[in-house]
Amino acid sequence: MPFKRLKYYHETEGEVKKLSRLFSLFAISIVSIILFSVVGLVIYYGVTIDLPTVETLKDYRPSIASRVYDDNDELIDEFFLEDRKIVDIKDVPKVVQQAFIASEDSRFYQHKGFDIKSIFRAMFKNIEAGTIVQGGSTITQQVAKMMYLSPEKKYIRKLKEAILAYKIDKYLAKEEILNLYLNQIYLGHGTYGIESASMAYFGKSAKELTLPEAALLAGLPKAPSTYSPFLYFERSKQRQLYVLNRMLEDGYITQEEMQKAADATLEFRQMKEQKKVAAYFVEHVRRYVQEKYGGDVLYKEGLTIYTTLNLAAQKEANDAVEAGLSELEDRQKYERGLVQGALFCMDVKTGAIRAMVGGRDFSKSEFNRATQSRRQPGSAFKPLIYTAAFDKGFNPSSIFVDSPIVIEDPTAEDGLWRPRNFDEKFLGPITMRTALVQSRNVVTVKILQEITPEYAASYAANMGIESPITKTLSMALGSSGVTLQEMVRAYGVLANGGKKVKPYFIKKIVDRTGNVFEENKPEAEQVIDPRIAFMTQYIMRDVVETGTGRRVKSIGRPVAAKTGTTNDYRDAWFIGFTPSLITGVWVGFDQEISLGKAEVGGRAAAPIWLYFMEKVLKGAPVEAFPTPEGITFMRVDANTGQLTTDTGASTIYECFLEGTRPSERSGDLPGQKEDLFR
Repeated sequence: MPFKRLKYYHETEGEVKKLSRLFSLFAISIVSIILFSVVGLVIYYGVTIDLPTVETLKDYRPSIASRVYDDNDELIDEFFLEDRKIVDIKDVPKVVQQAFIASEDSRFYQHKGFDIKSIFRAMFKNIEAGTIVQGGSTITQQVAKMMYLSPEKKYIRKLKEAILAYKIDKYLAKEEILNLYLNQIYLGHGTYGIESASMAYFGKSAKELTLPEAALLAGLPKAPSTYSPFLYFERSKQRQLYVLNRMLEDGYITQEEMQKAADATLEFRQMKEQKKVAAYFVEHVRRYVQEKYGGDVLYKEGLTIYTTLNLAAQKEANDAVEAGLSELEDRQKYERGLVQGALFCMDVKTGAIRAMVGGRDFSKSEFNRATQSRRQPGSAFKPLIYTAAFDKGFNPSSIFVDSPIVIEDPTAEDGLWRPRNFDEKFLGPITMRTALVQSRNVVTVKILQEITPEYAASYAANMGIESPITKTLSMALGSSGVTLQEMVRAYGVLANGGKKVKPYFIKKIVDRTGNVFEENKPEAEQVIDPRIAFMTQYIMRDVVETGTGRRVKSIGRPVAAKTGTTNDYRDAWFIGFTPSLITGVWVGFDQEISLGKAEVGGRAAAPIWLYFMEKVLKGAPVEAFPTPEGITFMRVDANTGQLTTDTGASTIYECFLEGTRPSERSGDLPGQKEDLFR
């Protein structure tokens, strides 16, 4: 009996201990589960706390290039941080979609955003290599990385990527995910997305891609530079074969289709950077848009910028400037670098800028000599002085004496300024017409004395000169720096019946949703009497017929123009216009050194104007300058300015305001305006 009790006792004690151990293990398990759950939650929270919400993917707004178009809606250039053109998945051929899926994520339609098999396969590869050599990312994970995460190769980032991919897969349809991927992926040579890559590599839209082309592009995401067909064609070809084999294995193509694609000859677009046609104009646009709307809008929001530029005219402008400067260099044999030139062409009636050349080579100098450079215009400023004088009561037949003059000048060595004519000669009594046509310096100074520098400066400002003008008699010879754009605008008043137009270069800016940022229309203001504008313009036609602008007479249509040359031949100008188009040309060195003896405006700048205008006006109807009401024509002697009934060689028909007429008194040599009219 005692033995049985002892045995029972021991058996009972053993069961108790066993139960106790089981309870302990259970308790430990529960605590461990709770502990691991808490730790897991903490880790999950720590990993996901900074993850973005995937709801924003529904409003996908990738960085898109802004495009600049000319007046005929022809693409000029683009602005972008990432060269991306958006294409809808519906417009991407199935063969393209299949190529990327086979290459990057064959189980795309089966997994839930991340693929456990791929992850473990990559993990073993990385352990074997001792470093991260394979990612095992699905297309959805790549979308997560591209949209939200950094590209660093760390396991914590991979964990975030997988979690985010799972969320994306739950939130978006597979087609939506693939749409994001194909528009976001980097495919080398600065291209982002299948559409930009298709254009860059093959010069066609993604919707036109063939199987061999699709397979080549689908091989690029792994290492775009390594497999670039432009840099390493054989490597890219091997990668293409890999993609084709994957497509065959996944049942997307047949053996015959694979072989045919592998043997196909690929025709690539030339990737070498082409010289930009309108580099200075485009930079002008870029500065304006960035200053007004900001860099993010310009480079990311896919603006469509419609401009006034005529691309065909711009090409002619480039060629004309280069031809004229090359001829100049051949004549002078310069040893001091590339002489520079600028051209600015504007529509007379609207102010629309049609062509702009700011220098010889934008890649070497971005400084725009058409809009930013202030240079002395020399005699090109004279038409503004004469117009101001006509508004004061003078007329083309008014007589001034072309004779030596001495003017006090504290800045001169002896305190005196002695203005000279270009030919160092004096012609005696001449008309204002003759003085302007032959660009007589001394007479222009005397005219300015009559109307005063203050009045002339104010008048020039009213016509569009915005640069500060020194109010001294040297203004008559164009001593104050101005831009080519200002001079063209001021001459435009003479061409446009006294109306000043605002030069404009952007017609409309629209964002990716069609929202209009701005829309510009021509702005014109009547700033001087149309009859006064006509008087100067009428004389300027004779500059081309018989004066310093004779070099462009061969254009064979009515043109009004003026040349300009500064001291020591540092600057050469030529500005001329028809009733509809005005173009200005400047030539010189940036260092303001001499162009060489005899390189005047009519020789150094006029040929560029002629080369350009001949081409842009070719085939256009010949236009006559209209005569405004209130103008009358009288027969006068070109030498004396007096009325005459003769019909000899010296007789011309001069224009006058109705109700006025030149002096008939023989021998009158007035220098004051009250002597000019009877």
